[in-house]
Amino acid sequence: MFCLMLMLPFLLSTVPSFKLCPSHCLCYESSDLVDCRSRGLVWVPTSVPHSTWLLDLSGNKLTEVHSRSFMGLWSLKILLMSNNSIQTLQPQSLSSLQFLERLDLSFNRLRGLPQDFSQSLSSLQELRLDHNLLQHLDPTSLSDFENLKKLDLSYNRIRTMDVRGFSGLSRLSHLNLEGNRLNVLKDGLLVRQQRLEVLLLGHNNISAIEAGALAPLWSLTLLDLQGNQLQNIRFKTFLKLQTTATTSTTHLHLSSNPWICDCELQRVFAKIQRVRHLHVYDYKDIVCRAPAQHTGSSLASLDSRLCITETASVLVITITVMLAVIGALVKAEHNRKNKQSASDSESDRQEK
Repeated sequence: MFCLMLMLPFLLSTVPSFKLCPSHCLCYESSDLVDCRSRGLVWVPTSVPHSTWLLDLSGNKLTEVHSRSFMGLWSLKILLMSNNSIQTLQPQSLSSLQFLERLDLSFNRLRGLPQDFSQSLSSLQELRLDHNLLQHLDPTSLSDFENLKKLDLSYNRIRTMDVRGFSGLSRLSHLNLEGNRLNVLKDGLLVRQQRLEVLLLGHNNISAIEAGALAPLWSLTLLDLQGNQLQNIRFKTFLKLQTTATTSTTHLHLSSNPWICDCELQRVFAKIQRVRHLHVYDYKDIVCRAPAQHTGSSLASLDSRLCITETASVLVITITVMLAVIGALVKAEHNRKNKQSASDSESDRQEK
């Protein structure tokens, strides 16, 4: 009996299914899943099995992630921490998670990311940071995410983006920045995103797209710019967006902007729709904000009348100017003849 007691720890350690489980959590030993959802936790529990590959901490009361919170969890591939109250990620807090592939920090209260946030997370493929309080991203925070494919930064408070912010994300295929406060889409911001397929920029304050901002996006299939402050656009900006694959099409969403409907805007959209690999998905929903006589009208309903009206206006102005010039010339000629006649009459009088 004594020998059996001595051997018990060894025997237990050799049984694959025997693992410690944090109190208040559920552990599914056969698949190494640890479920700690909505347990009122205020810190990351200890004694999480080292072989765990999925840890779900969503819906708790976490406010901070410490540098030793995940020590020893070398097998972790999925970490879910959404719907907490996390305000701070301490430096090196995720440094032990070299094999992590998916990280969900959505619906928290993060105002910033540490500079070393991406260090040791080179395996990460999907990152959710949506519905936080982020105002600015340090250029180094995301620099080591060399395998990241999906990045969700939607519904934060980001006003500006450093053009170096995404420089390390060459494999990115899906980028969501909707619901922020961006006002300009800058040249150079997406210079390394040749693999980007989906770019969501809806419901920001974007009023300008710099000339080469979209040029590197050879693989783009969806560009959402709904609900911004665009009043006009340039054809060349979107012409550079043509995809290299002959079978793919870039779908543009451009409604809910304060468009100034004039002949130039109508021409731009007409040109875009003639480009083989570009398609304005919501063209019928593009509504004019100005000028006053077209407010509330869809651009599609105006058809070619904007250019006809503009041409008519130009013709009226041209004819008016021509008539004024002709009138001035006639008057000048009339005055000249009167002066000549008066001069001739004076000469005849003097001769007599």
